[in-house]
Formats: sequence, C-alpha cells, structure tokens
Amino acid sequence: MSSLLAFSLLLGNALSAWANPLPRQLPSFGTLKAAAAPRYFGAALGVPHLMNFTHDPLFDVDAVLQFSGATPENEMKWMNIEPERNMFNFTGGDIVAAFANANDYTLRGHNLVWYSQLAPWVETLTGEDLWNATVNHITTVMTHYKEDFVLYCWDVVNEAFNDDGTYRENVWYTQLGPDYIPNAYTVARSVNSGSKLYINDYNTEGINNKSDALLTVVQSMKAQNLVDGVGFQCHFIVGELPPDLEQNFARFVAAGVEIAITELDIRMNLPPSEADIIQQAKDYTTVVNACLAQGEACVGITTWGITDLYSWVPSTFSGTGYALLFDDNYVPKPAYNSTIYALQGLA
Repeated sequence: MSSLLAFSLLLGNALSAWANPLPRQLPSFGTLKAAAAPRYFGAALGVPHLMNFTHDPLFDVDAVLQFSGATPENEMKWMNIEPERNMFNFTGGDIVAAFANANDYTLRGHNLVWYSQLAPWVETLTGEDLWNATVNHITTVMTHYKEDFVLYCWDVVNEAFNDDGTYRENVWYTQLGPDYIPNAYTVARSVNSGSKLYINDYNTEGINNKSDALLTVVQSMKAQNLVDGVGFQCHFIVGELPPDLEQNFARFVAAGVEIAITELDIRMNLPPSEADIIQQAKDYTTVVNACLAQGEACVGITTWGITDLYSWVPSTFSGTGYALLFDDNYVPKPAYNSTIYALQGLA
C-alpha cells in the first residue's frame, strides 16, 4: 500500500481524527445521513476540502455527521491518476478513499473512461494502441482500489452522448467506434472487483433524445450482464427541473438496473433572491421524491459538494451559484431542511 504510506506521512494522524469526529449537537429533526437511510446521502469531496478539517471545526460536523457517501471530485480522473503512460499516482484518490472508508461512507469510484480531464497523451493514441492503454488503465486502477479499499461502484464510462442522442465524438468513439462502451464494461467486469458498474451522464434526467439513447445502450448491456446502475448527474437550474423526472427514472429501473443521483446541485443567478431560495427548496424536494418513488432501486443521492465554498458552479456558469445545501459558511439553507423532510417522507 505505497500510496497509503505516502498519504499517512502527509497527513499524520488524520485518519484517527476523521474516525472520531468532534461531538456536536445535531438538529432536532435529524441529519441527512439518518434521514436517507437505508440509502446513502453523499457529497463530492476533494483533497483541498479534506485538508481543511485540520483548521476548520465545521468540517467534521458537516462531512462526517451529515453525510454517508463520498465521490472523489477529481482525484480519480485519468489526468490525475495516470498523467503519463504507465505512471500512476493514486495519492489523491487514496486520500478520499481512506476518509470514506474510515467513516463507513459509501464510496463511488469516479471515473475510468471520460473525454474530459483526460491525460493529453491518451488523445495521441490510435486504434489498438488506444484500446490497450484503456484496458491497462481500467485494470490497474480498479485492481489498486480493489486491493486497498471498499468501493460501492465505478462510473466506468462517463458522459458518452450528445444532447441529440448521438454518440459523443471523443477519442474512443473516433478510433474504436461505439463498441468501446460495452467493451470497457467487459474489461471492468473481468477485474471482478466486487464493485457495481455504472454509466453516468447529465441532461438525461428527463425523457429526451439523450436519455433515449442512454436507455438503449443500458438495455443492451444489461442483457449481457455488463452494467448494474445508471447515474443521473442532476446539475439543475432553479425552477427548471424536467417535469417527467420520476417517469424517466422509472423506465431505467424497469430495464433492470439500479439508479443513483450522482452530482446534484441546483444553481441560481447571483445574488440569490428570496423567491429563488424558496424555489430551490421545492426543487430539492422534487428530486428526493423522484428517487424515493423508485423504492430500493434508487440507492443514493450525492450532492456535488458540501458547501458553496467549494462548488464548481460559479467558475463554470458565470453569474450563478448558491447551488448546494450549505452556503460558504456551512450554514444550512432552506433546501437542507426540505431535503431532510423529503427523505423522511414528510414533503
């Protein structure tokens, strides 16, 4: 476990501190973790955020006591984990994985094959050479985490479709054709890691051309026992949720896979207005209820961060933000309350 050794040298007694969070009086109506059970309620976590636990007393409260799941925000993406061919750097991913395992979180592996945040050297490969590098990447990364950690699932292929339902013309599609998707899952299944295999995408939450294309591929791969779950990212805008969210989730469940909400945030124009804050609370309720309507088949919900302080939204969608359940100062919003009430079946 060489990466974990480096991790322990870097952080000293961090694991013991994480495993024994500071006591805190919780809200009388519970926590996200408790309200969601038996589902997990997770958050995207990055190493910079985790480092703040050493001097931010609020971090232990909100990350450890409120949540029960984690997704590495960037640490397991190809650019970071294999920046040069056959030169793997697991340190960042191991930090998030160690935190998750120390706190009995449901840990999602994110991700193995994605056109973005891809190491530049991969873009130069062609044909069989590209495929060999892909097989090696999937096998090496999954094997490392199989040996050292417990992962619930892997997002094997991420964001494979355009909004019109056509295949995204990434390096794999261009060089290998659409079969790169089931072939990647065949490789992942062969590692026999014990982790479930997911396909993950955005703008597939409603019934549209993109979700139709995704469903077709999922049905085909499910028939071959290659895929176990579908992740719906749910990067939403206040007041603009798909009206057929629940119905769309249901048709994927009918295809025989489980589903998860994997990257939830609901952004608004800044500065936030009172009307948008109220609507955001209603929208979070809608998303939770769409998950609950699927019964055990919807296994968990992950927000793409804990606090707005670390949210990707403002830097990606100029002029917008305030998208998560906690503001920059870790103060819970009305959406936090509405989410707990919904998880408890009260909204």
